[in-house]
Amino acid sequence: MDAHYKRCRWCSGDPDYIAYHDHEWGVPSRDPRHLFEMLLLEGFQAGLSWITILKKRPRYREVLYGFDPEKLAGMRDADIEALLRDPGIVRNRLKLNAARRNARAWLALRDPVELVWSFTGGRPIVNHYPNHQSVPVVTPQAERMSRTLKRAGFNFVGPTICQSYLQAVGCFMDHTTDCFRHGMLAGPG
Repeated sequence: MDAHYKRCRWCSGDPDYIAYHDHEWGVPSRDPRHLFEMLLLEGFQAGLSWITILKKRPRYREVLYGFDPEKLAGMRDADIEALLRDPGIVRNRLKLNAARRNARAWLALRDPVELVWSFTGGRPIVNHYPNHQSVPVVTPQAERMSRTLKRAGFNFVGPTICQSYLQAVGCFMDHTTDCFRHGMLAGPG
């Protein structure tokens, strides 16, 4: 995408960030594997910058079985110990244990895709924020999602993580009105 396009203010000039912003963030996804991957990545981000996780995403895909929840649910403690020595990922025992636990919780859901989309009534909510500062970090939908997921046994799913997740997978279309993607995803009106 042309460097002259105006993007959301959070998008730095890093090529990985630009690609993520321009082609993935805010695009509605109903692919269970992608939804699960993004939930784990948002949890891994806790306390870190998104670009850190985005740069490590290819390695996460390698070592976490392509984010296959069945394989992740079967990880042994020894597998997690090995991952704690991998410099290509964020080596955090709590987050890696949460990945295994979240995989088990994901598999226990009747329909994970339906659940994710239930917080926005089954369709994307297109917001019209004039600039990055006005985009909320938590909404009532994210708070409900956090409570629901915690009750279902998930970890690293606080309201702020859920908000970022809902934005990332396109449940919320939060590209700001000055961003070229806003018009592409929001359509007329």
